[in-house]
Amino acid sequence: MDHIIFFDGVCNLCNNSVNKLIKMDVKKVFKFASLQSEFARSFIPDHLINHKDFDTILFYKNGQFYDRSNAVLNICKALGGRFNVFLIGYIIPRFMRDTLYRLVAKNRYKWFGKKDQCVVPTDDLKERFLD
Repeated sequence: MDHIIFFDGVCNLCNNSVNKLIKMDVKKVFKFASLQSEFARSFIPDHLINHKDFDTILFYKNGQFYDRSNAVLNICKALGGRFNVFLIGYIIPRFMRDTLYRLVAKNRYKWFGKKDQCVVPTDDLKERFLD
């Protein structure tokens, strides 16, 4: 389990992003887990997650966690190819990137909506999701 993406399982924006990542990840490098899952609770150190809001994306790669904009940029890096163009984002100071990230995270339910419960993956995708 070298590449795990943890996301808010009830957030429409997050779920749509995961669906797009699944399609882009032709090598099937990524595994996915909702931040609300038992797996996430047992795997992620408590200091890295807000258990009330689940207001970040976390990316676990090679024993290290990345959050917010650093998670997004590292996911792009792991996808490689045309997604490397987004690595230009590293020239923007992290506090600025994360300020924008926090603005979207704070308003994600209002702007994109949310589900009552975490989405259950289809049978053909279950192997990519960690419970």
